Amino acid sequence: RVRMGQLAFVGSHSVNGVAALHTELMKETVFVDLHRLYPTRINNKTNGVTPRRWLFQCNPDLTRLVADRIGPAFMDDIDKLADLDAHADDPGFQEQFAAVKRANKVELARVIKDRLHVTVSPDALFDVQVKRIHEYKRQLLNIIEAVAQYQAIRSHPEKDWVPRVKVFAGKAAPSYWNAKLIIKLINDVAKVINNDPAVRGLLKVVFLPNYNVSLAEVIMPAADLSEQISTAGMEASGTGNMKFMANGAVTIGTLDGANVEMLEAVGDRNMVIFGLTAEKVADKRARSEMPRAAIDASPILTEALEAISSGVFSPDDPHRYRDLIGGLYDHDWFMVARDFDGYAAAQRKVDSLWTQPRKWYAMAARNTAHAGWFSSDRTIRQYAEDIWD
Repeated sequence: RVRMGQLAFVGSHSVNGVAALHTELMKETVFVDLHRLYPTRINNKTNGVTPRRWLFQCNPDLTRLVADRIGPAFMDDIDKLADLDAHADDPGFQEQFAAVKRANKVELARVIKDRLHVTVSPDALFDVQVKRIHEYKRQLLNIIEAVAQYQAIRSHPEKDWVPRVKVFAGKAAPSYWNAKLIIKLINDVAKVINNDPAVRGLLKVVFLPNYNVSLAEVIMPAADLSEQISTAGMEASGTGNMKFMANGAVTIGTLDGANVEMLEAVGDRNMVIFGLTAEKVADKRARSEMPRAAIDASPILTEALEAISSGVFSPDDPHRYRDLIGGLYDHDWFMVARDFDGYAAAQRKVDSLWTQPRKWYAMAARNTAHAGWFSSDRTIRQYAEDIWD
């Protein structure tokens, strides 16, 4: 057996992680011995995305709005985008920002209607998770919470619920059984929720197939809420979070990957953070802590899991999701059950913020304003200066 990572480390003059947390974890885990031998070799170069595609090209209306406010210099020097922060609390600017966002949502709603024959309202909160389908990225956590919300809406029709459209997209590796099963689950749940008259259109779930860059360019500008909910310590960096940030989405997320640096850039008032830290995840795994206690302590989670595993959403095959849900009771390696209550509480915080448009659009505008550091221009500049000389 050849240990390729170690071989590459020994043969390189510089080894870089792609987010601050990822870099520190490399020093403490996979390369701990080599780091002791070569303490200056590991360095951090946080990922970035190109603003030419992920703001200017995919969101020309927002680009024009920003240029009208702060001038066009940011299009050549993306760091100047920070000047937008001074306008985030301006009610007039917020109205313009909201109008651009709504127009982008109308376009995504049209795509959803054309491809899935599902009608969604552009006035609802567009809650989006698009990325590769993987258990550590926790699309499963998201859809279980959607089931819990569905059950709550049915049980309490008298409450003033915030209308939501939950948008999923992404591809699974051909042989990754659980990832493909999660796609099936999302579609099964969507079929039930979208056709239940008791929900009154307050919750819609859609999975857009054949996810690619062209589809992403429609989705990113339309997102109100960006789901970045991976198990802490498992996402190397992520770049979808940066694309959503640039387009004025508010992030709900864990302290994982580049979320940590986004939080530093935009401030904790402009993101919704929840969940176990990487240290707590490692601790729970080391102690082989059983997840059943966390599930039993959460009636909302228990009810949602029972509905999925008993076949409520798969009447044609009642046992389809029994093993998938059973894995949460047996080991829950990705901390879906342990993070569920924190995630559900964070989603109710999002509901509260959404009902305060002044606060919401100030948060959204500040996300755009502080996205400049997450440009690939900065990343490549750091590579050139610090690695390639």
